[in-house]
Amino acid sequence: MTKKQAADRAKVGITLAQVVGAAFDVLDRGGVAKLSTRAIAAELGVSMNTVMWHIRTKERLLDAMAEAVLGEVDLDGLPGRWDDQAAELLGRLRRAMLGHRDGARIVAGTFPAEPRTLAFTDRLMTALLEGCPTGRTAAWTAWNLFYFTLGLVQEEQAEPTGQRDRLRAYVSGQRFPGLVPALDDLMSVDFEGRFRFGIRQILHAASTMPAPER
Repeated sequence: MTKKQAADRAKVGITLAQVVGAAFDVLDRGGVAKLSTRAIAAELGVSMNTVMWHIRTKERLLDAMAEAVLGEVDLDGLPGRWDDQAAELLGRLRRAMLGHRDGARIVAGTFPAEPRTLAFTDRLMTALLEGCPTGRTAAWTAWNLFYFTLGLVQEEQAEPTGQRDRLRAYVSGQRFPGLVPALDDLMSVDFEGRFRFGIRQILHAASTMPAPER
């Protein structure tokens, strides 16, 4: 057997799904900082070239991982009202991202045109089109909901306890009188409560505030 035949056999021996699964194993142990082609190859016991043959680029790997995260969101069994459906979908997305270390960072900056991502977006848009005054309002609300969820989960997964302590040391009543009375709430680690409030706030505005026309 030639070297090329052996390499081709190794490539056939694993699938893209296995590469993505190994990438999540690496991610869940060490976070995004440890996510590399070399680490994934070691996880699978194959060469780096074999991994690259499947993923082509780091961007394609992240797209595939984001698609896998969206695939963990159950689109069935939603409540009846349009706003409850939208809130539930975003809650399920939040839980899916929290299920993986740095899950929100994996999804950030990606929007793969893949079946599971598109199915989630379609289900969310169906709910929003029912309750929003215009199609543009529904579309822009979908982005607002997605990025709010993404940003809050990134904050939650970052666990910036030290940053909160430093902020308290810098804020004084004389220099920042507007910050002092709200400081505890601004730094609240009640991420569940903040998430639910923020989603409902966006949905309430979406039902009554049309997006500007062109």
